[in-house]
Amino acid sequence: MTQLSASGASRHIPTTPGRLKVYLGAAPGVGKTYRMLDEGRRRLDRGTDVVVGYVECHNRHRTEDRLTGLEVLPRLERDYRGSRFTEMDVDALIARRPEVALVDELAHTNIPGGRNEKRYQDVQELLDAGIDVLTTVNIQHLESLNDVVQKITGVPQRETVADDIVRRADQIELVDMPPEGLRRRMVHGNVYGPEKVDAALSNYFRVGNLIALRELALLWLAGRVDEGLQRYRSEHGIGKVWETRERVVVALTGGPEGETLIRRAARIADRASGGDLLAVHVARSDGLAEADPAALATQRRLVEKIGGSYHSVVGDHVPTALLDFARAENATQLVLGTSRRGRIARSLTGPGIGETTTELSGDIDVHRVTHEASGRGRHLPAPTPPHPTLRRVVATGAALLVPVLLTLVLTGTRSSLNLTSDALLYLLAVVGVACLGGVLPSLLAAVTASLLLNYYFIPPIHRFTVDRPNNVLALVVFALVALTVATVVDRATTGSHRAARATAEAETLSALAHTILGGEQAVPALLARLRETFGMDRVALVRRDGAGGDQLLATVGEEVEDHRHGTATEEVSVGGDALLLLSGRPLPAADRRVLTAFAAHVGAALERERMALAVAGAEPIGAANQARAALLEAVSHDLRDPLSVAVAAVTSLDSHDIVLPEQDRQELFGDARAALDSLTRLTDDLSDLGRLHTGSLTPELRAVSVAECFAGARESLGEARVAVGSSGLDEVPAVLADPGLLQRILANLLENALLRTADGAEIQVSAGPVHDRVEIRVADRGPWSPATDRDGVFDPFPPRSADGGGARRSIRLPLALSLGFAESMGGTLLPEDTPGGGLTMALTLPAAPAG
Repeated sequence: MTQLSASGASRHIPTTPGRLKVYLGAAPGVGKTYRMLDEGRRRLDRGTDVVVGYVECHNRHRTEDRLTGLEVLPRLERDYRGSRFTEMDVDALIARRPEVALVDELAHTNIPGGRNEKRYQDVQELLDAGIDVLTTVNIQHLESLNDVVQKITGVPQRETVADDIVRRADQIELVDMPPEGLRRRMVHGNVYGPEKVDAALSNYFRVGNLIALRELALLWLAGRVDEGLQRYRSEHGIGKVWETRERVVVALTGGPEGETLIRRAARIADRASGGDLLAVHVARSDGLAEADPAALATQRRLVEKIGGSYHSVVGDHVPTALLDFARAENATQLVLGTSRRGRIARSLTGPGIGETTTELSGDIDVHRVTHEASGRGRHLPAPTPPHPTLRRVVATGAALLVPVLLTLVLTGTRSSLNLTSDALLYLLAVVGVACLGGVLPSLLAAVTASLLLNYYFIPPIHRFTVDRPNNVLALVVFALVALTVATVVDRATTGSHRAARATAEAETLSALAHTILGGEQAVPALLARLRETFGMDRVALVRRDGAGGDQLLATVGEEVEDHRHGTATEEVSVGGDALLLLSGRPLPAADRRVLTAFAAHVGAALERERMALAVAGAEPIGAANQARAALLEAVSHDLRDPLSVAVAAVTSLDSHDIVLPEQDRQELFGDARAALDSLTRLTDDLSDLGRLHTGSLTPELRAVSVAECFAGARESLGEARVAVGSSGLDEVPAVLADPGLLQRILANLLENALLRTADGAEIQVSAGPVHDRVEIRVADRGPWSPATDRDGVFDPFPPRSADGGGARRSIRLPLALSLGFAESMGGTLLPEDTPGGGLTMALTLPAAPAG
């Protein structure tokens, strides 16, 4: 801005740009203007200079009340095409120079004649003048979503604002409301006037539209938040990139870092559309794995709480087991924790699980996540063991090589060490070989060490002879001690392996029990657990027929053409004539106990499915018998009343003993005619119900006017038609329907609404386009309890009343027939709550093709 100096010359005063806060509405009427005014009042109470530049209250009294106490700037008036309009006076607002200006409807297009075409340009002038601005905009006015909103709601948005303008705001606050809450606000008159409520609820403010708009707002705002995070990383020099992938596997050890890894993996999965989170724990059978069962149980609950799935597999080589599981699940990201071993421990034991997994990962991205326990050295995980075969080869080589290398070292120190020291060092080498490979390599090392000790260190040197008895004793004791220590170490290692195997089996069976208790009792789910537990390529469940052509019941894994028994790597019976066929690696005998437990559960699940099928087959028979009994009971009563009336009237008319006045005769004729008409309608409805159930009803579909069918249905109500109001029927396109069936549906819905509505209350019928369909809504204000009535509203034979008073059954065909007619024409009929109380029947039919 500029200011005159004492000499009269103008000088420029630099101004700090104002800050912009946007209240983003998920839909019209959610309260964004109210929220903006409320914020303005709070700032005013704190001593901030606040001025209302432009606010549109739309005759909403609660919003107008929030203006009380706020300074409202007079608007600028403009003439346009013979009418007078008001706009925000930007120049007056800048001259007033408040600290905060409240400006409604950011996407508004100004009346021609001013210097700015759009209101967001006015707001930019205020910001450049150093004035903070609070403004509002709805999600449907964002340029990038304009076409999407039009497809959802069917309403084009003429006023839009570029996304970039809203994204540049310093703050964006989402103003949201559940769809039902917004619809209730409308019914109570807090959004539109009473004359507009029904049309709005039937068109733009349908529940589906509001849900879609709400999701668009949340997704758009989430993208803006992500941009803010990326900008923050850039400003603070954070180089890590958050990847987005389809499936994320997180490896759990049962250590203290588990919860950190799970939450980190969940955030990665959440950024992918439909991303899955899978947690896996490898139960090692090498005797070196130690996991805290309580910690694993806690981590499992956390995984399931955030929507992931927990898995447990058995593997001797943890990196291979992890990657095999990840590839089997088509995962492209693997989350691991950094090593808990300290630097010294890592230098002594070599690369750990994380390093080995990363080297073998191939096309799978590996995330190494830091945590509080990194490098602390507590609860150290053992280094990754080599494969058993490789281990034996290395141990055999060490049995030959280590004594030779030790001999080369000791020959150089012959003058400083005596025979006892040499023997102890050789003994230490033998013990080390025993720890690495067991008895046989240690025995080879003991023999090699004895020969080298005899040849190089026991006189006479360089000859396989001993010249003193004590040297002979020392050599024998050395060999016995070496063999004894090697045997003890080998037995301890074997016992540790067995204990680890038992622990792995217990963990696997615990996971299986949790799977069963968690409801995953279906056969395919159990087969999938079995396959991932043992790392098999394929698991199939077959039933033997005795002729070699086994029946395949279920399968998971790789597809193969031949699934007969005798072609798989492992076979196990699950009871009866069913077999489990496992294809892949041969299983060791120690795994048979766990495999048998899986087979028992599969057999039990198979038997449950068989029993469920038997029950399901019996249910339709029972339902048919129940419906038949209900039909007979209902028909016997509903036919009896009109038939009794008709018989009594005809009998009286046919009597020769009584002379009836002409007026009485006409009344009897009328009663008989009404009773016979009732019987005719009942039999026609029963006939139509039978045709619907047998599929013999074929509607003749053509373009039909909704307004014309409604007029015919309304006329059929007689005197009651005055209680029916309508809106939007003439504006909707024609529907593809059978005109006779459509008129009967509307007549049935109107009759049902009239029966439920109190005297004097009007029934509202409205219609509106929904994409390529037309929705017709019949709303009443009668009593309606969705929890008890919704499931049975279309039941043609409602059960007896629950009062125990011997209430009879009666036929309730109109709504059941209406549902059947609608579905036969490719439409739907659904009961919904009328906002404010009551029942709304929503009929949806396909729109007729144009032309």
